Amino acid sequence: MDSSPNYNSLEELYEACGDAVYRLALRLCRSNQEAEDLSHDVFLRFWQQGRYEPARGPVLAYLLLMTRSMALNRIHQRNNRWELVQRWSAQLFPAAVRSPHQAAEDDELALRVRRALDSIPANERQVLEMAYYEGLSQSAIGERLQVPLGTIKTRSRQGLIRLRALLIDFRSEP
Repeated sequence: MDSSPNYNSLEELYEACGDAVYRLALRLCRSNQEAEDLSHDVFLRFWQQGRYEPARGPVLAYLLLMTRSMALNRIHQRNNRWELVQRWSAQLFPAAVRSPHQAAEDDELALRVRRALDSIPANERQVLEMAYYEGLSQSAIGERLQVPLGTIKTRSRQGLIRLRALLIDFRSEP
C-alpha cells in the first residue's frame, strides 16, 4: 500500500502537511515571519519543481527535508550578509583616518582586483561575485543559477586560482 497519498492541488498538500512544515521552519528560523515565508517557499518550490518520487518515501518527509535544507541555506546567507556588513562597515568607517598614501594603495588594489575579475571567464567571475559581494553560499549560488553544486565548486576554485595568479605580486604590509 502506498504510504503517500496523491495530492491534486497545492491547497490539498498544504492542508495535509502545512502545520508540520511550519513547526519545523519556526524551530529552525526562530521567527514567525521567517517561518511563514520559508513554509510558503517550500511548498511553492515543491509544486513548481515536481521532483518528488513517491517510491522514495512519504511526501511529508520530503517536505521536511526541503524545509531543513532551505532554512539552513537562509541562516547561512544571513550570517554571510552580517559578515559582509561588518567588513563594509570597517572599510566605510575606519577607526583611524587613512593617509593619502594608504588611500591611494587601497584604490590601486581595488582597481587591480576589478581588472583581474574582469579578465577571468564570466562563469567563474559570476560565482565569485555572488559569493563575495552577495554573501551567498555555494549551494545557494547553485540553486539560483540552477547549476549543480560540483560545477559551482569547480568554477569557484578555478576562478580563485586565476585571481591568485593575476594578483600574485601584490604584497600587503603587516
